[in-house]
Amino acid sequence: MLGLASIQNASEKFTERMSALDQRINRSTFGRVFRLEGSGHPKSIRGATFFREVRAGLTTFATMAYIIAVNSAILADSGGTCLCPEGTAPGCPGNEGMSICQTYLKRDFITSTAALAGLASIMFGFFTNLPVALGPGMGLNAYFTYQVVGWRGSGPVPYRIALTAIFVEGFIFMFLALTGMRQWLVRMIPATIKTASGVGIGLFLTEIGLSYSAGIGAITGGFTTPLAIGGCPPELLDGSAECSGKIMANPAMWIGIFIGGVLVAFLMAFKVKSAIIIGIGLVSILSWPRNTSFTYFPYTEEGQSRYDFFRQIVAFHPIDGPLAAQQWNLQGTSGAQFALALVTFLYVDIIDCTATLYSMAKFCGVVEDNGDFPRSTIAYCTDAACISIGSLFGCSPVTAFIESGAGIAEGGRTGLTAVSTGFCFLISLFFAPIFASIPPWATGSTLILVGCLMIRQVTNINWHYIGDAVPSFVTLAFMPFSYSVAYGLIAGMMVYIVLNTMIWVVVKFTRGRVTPANWHEKEVYSFGLSKQSMPGWVRFLRRKLFGEDITEVVRKDGIELADCDSTINHGSRSASAEGKQIQVLSSRPQVRHMDYDLPSLD
Repeated sequence: MLGLASIQNASEKFTERMSALDQRINRSTFGRVFRLEGSGHPKSIRGATFFREVRAGLTTFATMAYIIAVNSAILADSGGTCLCPEGTAPGCPGNEGMSICQTYLKRDFITSTAALAGLASIMFGFFTNLPVALGPGMGLNAYFTYQVVGWRGSGPVPYRIALTAIFVEGFIFMFLALTGMRQWLVRMIPATIKTASGVGIGLFLTEIGLSYSAGIGAITGGFTTPLAIGGCPPELLDGSAECSGKIMANPAMWIGIFIGGVLVAFLMAFKVKSAIIIGIGLVSILSWPRNTSFTYFPYTEEGQSRYDFFRQIVAFHPIDGPLAAQQWNLQGTSGAQFALALVTFLYVDIIDCTATLYSMAKFCGVVEDNGDFPRSTIAYCTDAACISIGSLFGCSPVTAFIESGAGIAEGGRTGLTAVSTGFCFLISLFFAPIFASIPPWATGSTLILVGCLMIRQVTNINWHYIGDAVPSFVTLAFMPFSYSVAYGLIAGMMVYIVLNTMIWVVVKFTRGRVTPANWHEKEVYSFGLSKQSMPGWVRFLRRKLFGEDITEVVRKDGIELADCDSTINHGSRSASAEGKQIQVLSSRPQVRHMDYDLPSLD
């Protein structure tokens, strides 16, 4: 009893000292920069403290750490700067020299991925004060490797020219952000589809968490059906990627479900701090011993390779091949290849990056009355600059990571969360063997839990009118099934435009005598062409040239800034009509938004 009392006293003293240190940092100039609670900043964010932000950053890093291994493996498949011998088939299959070159190339990409994610997250967090981490996009890297460059360079665009296109693309994005066109693009998207995008990203995260590549391995691609039940050990996946036996019998999957999922949810129910980190850490440590049925280092060639890398513990591999590998000589067919790559990346990236960044801003509760979010121009410019910087590291386009939702759910409110994540990535440059050895089933359930948090805003979609409901459903369904945020948004917008144009023609032709059911419930939409939706420089020119006084219409989006403990909940349940006028009849039931506290915020 005496020993327990002394331990309790020591624990209380330690907690008091840490709390005092936390408050001291909050009140310092450092705390004022990030607007921490008690910093004295007029726009300080209530509930944002130093240790909470750092803890959220560690959570985001833990859920993103898999990109160190996964991104490097995917980009290495492009062949990078490795060249096939002349006279061999495209991709030179079976060539030993190419395989050896790819091994070294993968190590180059491990370093470039960690360095780029660290630099981009620190820049973004410092300049925007948003808890959103950046890194080479997972969907974009697959698009870059398998559709643009091709496996081992067998695609339509050579690797070096593709990097040149990405470098130029970053400057184009910066121009669009500075002129307000990128923000205008967000306003052009119907509010109900923007809300559906957040739901679709939540489903997308859930699918990733259920997959083999970055999750618990509960589902897999099927041959007779688009998806099939998984859960078997990876060695039992046949040529069509289906389980040939032992369905749902993989011990690693169940470790991930019960410790990384159920236990974490249990801890979150009681608001245990660092619940997500505890789950990821426990599963990882349990998966490292080699003589278990759920080890991450089985006695196979791949498992031995992982173990050899893991045993180094501290290791730094300098970037060699892909560093500043752009090709600037665009004469002949190179010019056409460059144009193809540039146009391809532009339409995919601008939608993917913009939609993801907006959804993360909405999830953390900082979307303003006009549908924009604070420092959006700086955010888009920083994102664009990191895209160009990333090409110098030999990487595919950089984007905001939807895994940032895990850190937001852990209580991240400010850019200090992203900065903490960035520093973790920089540290991982020297401890890459450890961080690259976090198994996918350790983070899979975390992604599923974050998807659960994000999908709750589905109630804010305008389901009353079919012209809004169908495009919204197409958006949220297409994102996970196409494995792309961009394609989901494109599909939803296409259906929205075609369907509502057809309805508009009928209504106009009949002069309003024939209208669809619940026509009065539709969202009033101007395609972003209203005076209030125009970029600031356009409004300035109109005011100077025509003397028009264009004032901003202030509307509530259901949230203030991230000032209270239930901010994320308000943000995830805010009205979908941000910056849009919705015609509502008195007979329409009013939705009562209830405040449910998210886990581990207090």
